[in-house]
This record gives sequence, C-alpha cells and structure tokens, in this order.
Amino acid sequence: MVIKMAKKLVYGIGVNDAERAHRGIRGEFIRCAFYDRWYHMMMRCYSDKLHRDSPTYTGCSVAEEWHSFRNFKAWMETQDWQGKELDKDIINRGNKVYSVENCAFVDASVNLFTLDCRKRRGEWPIGVNFNKFRGKFEARCSNPISGKRVNIGYFDCPNEAHLAWKKCKHELACQLADLQSDSRVAGALRVRYL
Repeated sequence: MVIKMAKKLVYGIGVNDAERAHRGIRGEFIRCAFYDRWYHMMMRCYSDKLHRDSPTYTGCSVAEEWHSFRNFKAWMETQDWQGKELDKDIINRGNKVYSVENCAFVDASVNLFTLDCRKRRGEWPIGVNFNKFRGKFEARCSNPISGKRVNIGYFDCPNEAHLAWKKCKHELACQLADLQSDSRVAGALRVRYL
C-alpha cells in the first residue's frame, strides 16, 4: 500500500499540485515564474503580516479555481505575461477577487498610471495641488508613455483643476490603451476617466 503525503497548503488555502514549482539551473534552486506569481497572489490575499503592513489587500481573495497552482499556471500560459504584473482590478475597478474574469497582466506603467494615491493626496481632488506662489490650483499628471510630468495649468478653483486633470488623464489613457495586447485592459483604460 502506497500512502501519499498531503502537500503543505500555501497560506492555508493554496495547493501546489503541479509537477514542479522549482527548477535547478547549474546547481542553483530557482522558483519558476508561474509559481512566483501564484505564490505572491496568495500572499497578498491571505498573509496576516502583509495585511498589517499593507492593508490595501485586506478583504482580497482568490477564486476557488485558482487555489490550485496547476489551474493558475494553465491560465497564465495563455496570457501575455512576460515582464508584466498581475492585476486584479484594472478590468473591473474596485474588484477584490483574483480570477480568470477579473485578472490581466499589465506593464508597470499601467499600474502606476491608474494608482490612486489617496493617502498622499491631501485635501484637494486627485491631480490637484495648491500653488502658494501663484495663489492658484495647479493640475498635473504623469505621462505613462514619455515618463514625464505634464503641467496642465493653473485654475481659480480645485474643481476646474480636477476637470482639466481628468480630461488630460483620459487622453493619456486612450494613448496607453492603444499599446495594450489585452483588449479587456485597453477597453478599461478607454473608459476609466470619462
């Protein structure tokens, strides 16, 4: 009689049911890229330590289908993933569940471009700060394609500055959408700042 030992669960929920999640190259032990993405997804959702340090991920979960590393890897192999980050809420804004329907791989520039930074923003609407020297509200935005900061202009009230930021952000999002290989990501970018 052969008794199979149960594999240790990853963060108490994930099952590493693939043949190999690590490979040796010239004697070095290296975690494979598929496992690395799956493991970090599990960590973001189920690590109490990470939730204490980065509460943004509190309340996030992984769809049951992806509790299996094998299933996640099979999906990832069909994606344009190399050099990209796994994103759970670009397609469905505010989504907290990692799943086939909600996830896509995106460039770091897309993630940075859509980042809210609510904690660092202060009292003014997003994209707006008060320029004391000019005595006006300034609208600025980062261009994800050129990597440069765009100075949109100066305004008498924060709402005008925010509307100008939103218009610029939409134009840049449409340009960024044209560069995407995943049509779901492109579509989400085109409507995100309307």
